[in-house]
Amino acid sequence: MALTGSTIGLIVIIVLAFILLSVFFTFFPITLWISALAAGVKISIFTLVGMRLRRVIPSRIVNPLIKAHKAGLKVAINQLESHYLAGGNVDRVVNALIAAHRANIELTFERAAAIDLAGRDVLEAVQMSVNPKVIETPFIAGVAMNGIEVKAKARITVRANIDRLVGGAGEETIVARVGEGIISTIGSSTSHERVLENPDLISQTVLAKGLDSGTAFEILSIDIADVDIGKNIGAELQTEQAEADKKIAQAKAEERRAMAVASEQEMKAKVVEMRSKVVEAEAEVPLAMAEALREGNIGVMDYMNYKNIQADTSMRDSISKVGGDKPSTEELKD
Repeated sequence: MALTGSTIGLIVIIVLAFILLSVFFTFFPITLWISALAAGVKISIFTLVGMRLRRVIPSRIVNPLIKAHKAGLKVAINQLESHYLAGGNVDRVVNALIAAHRANIELTFERAAAIDLAGRDVLEAVQMSVNPKVIETPFIAGVAMNGIEVKAKARITVRANIDRLVGGAGEETIVARVGEGIISTIGSSTSHERVLENPDLISQTVLAKGLDSGTAFEILSIDIADVDIGKNIGAELQTEQAEADKKIAQAKAEERRAMAVASEQEMKAKVVEMRSKVVEAEAEVPLAMAEALREGNIGVMDYMNYKNIQADTSMRDSISKVGGDKPSTEELKD
């Protein structure tokens, strides 16, 4: 069945009307405007259109504004919109203001917005102001004066300080400062027994140091949850020192032994050298006697007497060596 001209025109009109209505309700959030009026929040429809033009989602502003109005808070729509444009979480800020108002905590919108833009959860901070948080540290080890290691675990009860949330240090700083205080307190104790007998001495000493200065929290209490004994660090250090001294002594003894061996080898070399000189000198004796015979300084009889004495000396040496191998008379008696 072919479409007539009037039918096509009607379809075009319906499509155009649908597009116009979509554009209208996109720029004119009538439903949101009616909800605001029903809640008693006076807001112009053109204000909502201006939000659309400024690329602000109207529901992100109007719904928190209705919530604040119902809670009795005086918050301007311009404040909420500026905070949204700055990248803040408007709904969380309004929830924090309502919680602070219910808890009778003085918190202005400017302060809450600054805390939110600083990257902190302002609602959690308000809740922590009402209900303090417990932070549990890991085992922190310290060494007493007698060399015994003591391990302590602490529970820190903190409350958020809203005035110092912007620029104040976080939980990591609190844990680090408490750990430093525990270590110094254990280190100043004369013995580990004193720490075991009175563990609250640690908490009292640490709490008196004002460790929450410059942080976003207020320390209410520091309780020692557990105390344990670790290694005997002093004995281990003495053992390691003794082992090191032993190795040093062994190295020095080895050095002296090597020097003695070197000196012995040097003396042996000198003995061999002297013997070679003796042999060299003895080798010159026959030459000297031959020279003396040629020059007539000694006669043949003198030479023969020299040879006889030499033979007699060799015979006596041989007899003494043979006699030395035989057992003596006293040895035979035994």
